[in-house]
Formats: sequence, C-alpha cells, structure tokens
Amino acid sequence: MEKILITGASGFIGSFIVEEALKRGLDTWAAVRQSSSRRYLQDERIHFIELDFSSQERLTEQLREHRFDYIVHAAGVTKCLDNQDFFRMNTEGTKNLIRAVMVLQMPLKRFVFLSSLSIFGAIHEQEPYEEICETDTPQPNTAYGESKLLAEQFLQTTSLPYVILRPTGVYGPRERDYFLMAKSIKGHTDFAVGFKRQVITFVYVSDVVQAVFLALERDVVGRAFFLSDGDEYLSTAFSDLIIKELGNPWCLRLKAPIWVLRLVTFCGEYISRLTGKITALNNDKYHILRQRNWKCDITPARRELGYEPLVQLPEGVSKTIQWYKENKWL
Repeated sequence: MEKILITGASGFIGSFIVEEALKRGLDTWAAVRQSSSRRYLQDERIHFIELDFSSQERLTEQLREHRFDYIVHAAGVTKCLDNQDFFRMNTEGTKNLIRAVMVLQMPLKRFVFLSSLSIFGAIHEQEPYEEICETDTPQPNTAYGESKLLAEQFLQTTSLPYVILRPTGVYGPRERDYFLMAKSIKGHTDFAVGFKRQVITFVYVSDVVQAVFLALERDVVGRAFFLSDGDEYLSTAFSDLIIKELGNPWCLRLKAPIWVLRLVTFCGEYISRLTGKITALNNDKYHILRQRNWKCDITPARRELGYEPLVQLPEGVSKTIQWYKENKWL
C-alpha cells in the first residue's frame, strides 16, 4: 500500500486531502500539532504524526522511521500577529521539511507544495486586465505571498520530484474567511472597497483536491500550476450568490474608498497587537482587497495535469452555504 503524508491535515484544505487519500486506499498519515483540532479527522484509518517544522534536526528524527511515497505539504499560516511568523512557518518550515526529506534520502515519487496565486501580487492592474501567467515575474505585495514565494524558490533548487500548485481564492465547507462575508450578509451588511472595477477568481476546495491527486499521478514534475474554476467574476458575484442562498434578505451594500480600508486594517492590526488576537483585518488583507486583478491562466494545468474544474461558483456557493447552515455556522 502506498504511503502518503499530508501536512496541515487539520486545516481547511488539508482535511479534504486526507479524506480523498483514504477514499483512494492510501496509507494515510496526517501531520498535526498537539494543539490541532481533529474535528474533521475522525476516520480510524488515519495515522497521526506530530511534526516540528521549526527544526530540521527535529523533523529528521520524527521522520526517520518513515518512508513515504508521497508528501503533500499543505501546512502554513495565512494570518499572523507578527509578519515574521509567515516566514518562520511558510518559508523556513517548508525548507526544514524539504531538507529533512533529502537528508533521509526518502525515495519520494512526488512532493506537492500548496502555494498561492498571491505570490504574484498586484500585476496587470491596468484595464483591460490580462491573465497572470507563469511567465510573469512574481511581485508579492503581502508578507504571506512573499513567504510562499521564497518557499517555492527553495524547492525549485532541489532535486525533489515536486509539483507546485497556486490556487486563487479557495472556498467551500469548513472555510472561515469567506464565511465572515456570509455572516455579515446575514446581518444585512455587505461591505466592499474601491471604485475601480475588480475582477476576481475562485476555486472550490474539491477542485484543489482534484489537482493535488492529478499532480501525484501524472508524469509531470518540476512545474507550477495556477488553479481556478476557469471563470472570472466581478467583485459583487460572490455576495450576490450568498444573498440568493440566504433567501434574499435585505442587505445594505456599503462601498468605501481605499483609504477607508487602509484606516480600518491599520486599526485592526493595532488592536490585534494589543490584544494578542489574530484578526482578518490586517495589513496583508488591505493589499489583498485593494488588488483589482485576480485573473490567472489555468491552461497549463488543464494541458499537463488533465485538470478540469468541476464546480463553478453558483454551485460551490450553494454547497458551502448549505454546509454552514447544516453545521449551525449560520
């Protein structure tokens, strides 16, 4: 039986990757922290392993008795109190894992790294917007995007049989950031920023999982691929669909200039530092929300991986809102 290690297994995307690995009959190992919730990791077939990404030496010892056929590295942080935490976990943590695997000379068939479209930052921002392509030069405008880019660049210097996946905004059941939008709309407020046209892209979580397993199966290595549902949307599309799925409640739509967002996120980050509680309204979120162009070219993923997005935004939002309702989130 082939053996797979999934890091970040207790997270939103990671937990779905674990479920798919089990469906495929793989010997499935979930890397978690001692403090990690195992709410979505209840299947008794799952093997758990605690990994310390802060230390290459510690990782080497923790992995020494194992020989994995596949590693899917989905561990990482998207929100932090201190920007340096992005680099400690997303960059140095990834480097430590890669180095440990190489020291152990683990005979991997594939190392799949979950990166992000955010590594490219705000490029092609003049209308008409062009798709972000793999030939473009990354210009990350967030600490998160920069930390993922540095991890990618290190992986690309190794001899590992890697595939890098760069999803755009991932949504679906269990996801908490887009949930905040749904919660706000249920409370009758939809907040948006910026008056210049914004084009955004999405990918449903099951399509990210589809791409992960195509990357494990296909004879393609040393490549990086964008992932989206293949379509593009105006900024109001997501909230319009949420409103529909919530039964069309009355909703006050507020659109503020960019400087108001800057003020809100500055205050949010300041309060976060005072209280020690991570907030979604931070400096990185400011750059993400002000970015106008999130179009990306998934043609290489279609051509080389055989990736074909199966869930478009209307269906995906419907499934997601239904899950939020059934699980008493909304």
